[in-house]
Amino acid sequence: MHSKSFVLSAMRGDKGGQLTIFVILAAVILVPLANTMLPSEHPLHVETFTISLMGKYLSYAMLALALDLVWGYLGILSLGHGAFFALGGYAMGMYLMRQIGDRGVYGDPVLPDFMVFLDWSALPWFWNGFDQFWFACIMVVLVPGALAYLFGYLAFRSRVSGVYLSIMTQALTYALMLAFFRNEMGFGGNNGLTDFKDIIGLSLQSDVVKIGLFVCTGIALIFSYVVCRIVVTSRLGRVALAIRDTESRTRFMGYDVDGIKLWVFVLSAVIAGIAGALYVPQVGIINPGEFAPLNSIEIVVWVALGGRATLFGAIVGALIINYAKSWFTVEFPEVWLFALGGLFVLSTMYFPQGVIGFVSEKWQQLRKVSDSNSGKQDKGGQAKSKEVIA
Repeated sequence: MHSKSFVLSAMRGDKGGQLTIFVILAAVILVPLANTMLPSEHPLHVETFTISLMGKYLSYAMLALALDLVWGYLGILSLGHGAFFALGGYAMGMYLMRQIGDRGVYGDPVLPDFMVFLDWSALPWFWNGFDQFWFACIMVVLVPGALAYLFGYLAFRSRVSGVYLSIMTQALTYALMLAFFRNEMGFGGNNGLTDFKDIIGLSLQSDVVKIGLFVCTGIALIFSYVVCRIVVTSRLGRVALAIRDTESRTRFMGYDVDGIKLWVFVLSAVIAGIAGALYVPQVGIINPGEFAPLNSIEIVVWVALGGRATLFGAIVGALIINYAKSWFTVEFPEVWLFALGGLFVLSTMYFPQGVIGFVSEKWQQLRKVSDSNSGKQDKGGQAKSKEVIA
């Protein structure tokens, strides 16, 4: 009961978040029903391919949520969150590769196909344990979290901040990209990990499994949102806002600024890693391109367009831009990057608080106009009643 009231108090007053959770929950329930219960010729039928695409969007929304937690509430503009996303994806991809077994092209029951092709004689030590799903789930959380802890500990203790910290995060993801491109690293090199067959003994080609992955991603997104909301509405969240606005004053007041920044940064990395793990089985591949700095910059655009420091705005921004990306890459593939740049420029010039901030501002203006009109009507009614009495 205590934990339930704790969650309710965290969500109280967050109308945008409540609406976002309601929409995601409705999609998680109604979309699978539209796929399984309605015939394919029905106008409301949802194809399985579309469900997988929506699942990918939801995993991106989790990634944007993770970035908004550190950028919106700590003021840390991370240009390397794609690295944590990719590491979580690789951890899940390694498990999926071990599940292929002797069904690969070369038929080796232990070594993945790319290792056989490169004449590897034995499985590298860091691949041990990835034949177990529970071990892969631990690594999905542990690897991004450990990297974030190490990086954050060194950076925050050294008092690195601002643009220098942003450049360091970008350098981190770029270094990882170059490392994972090398065949001798043992992660598939340029081609990455692909040709997955099963997950926990179930075929990834099955419609039921694809729907299940979509549902799991939606639930994970809702859970992540609630966790982030609990953090930002707690005393820790209020201190984080103080660090964002006046770090030196907060440090002078005796708060452990470095420890708080590190804790929130690690939590954000873990959420990004889980998002990557949910992303990989739905798209069927993970390669070093996910580490590309451009991907991390694109995540920043998602959050900026949706609305920084709102949490649900990051989700909205990620869904809008990725849907637009899918549409543009089909209809006008050569202009997508220009459209993305244009969206960022427009949001900076005309929506400095993002789409959510713009909508909220207009809503407040409408309410003021409505209240003033109702006030005038009340005064007019009172005047008329006085005349009748007279």
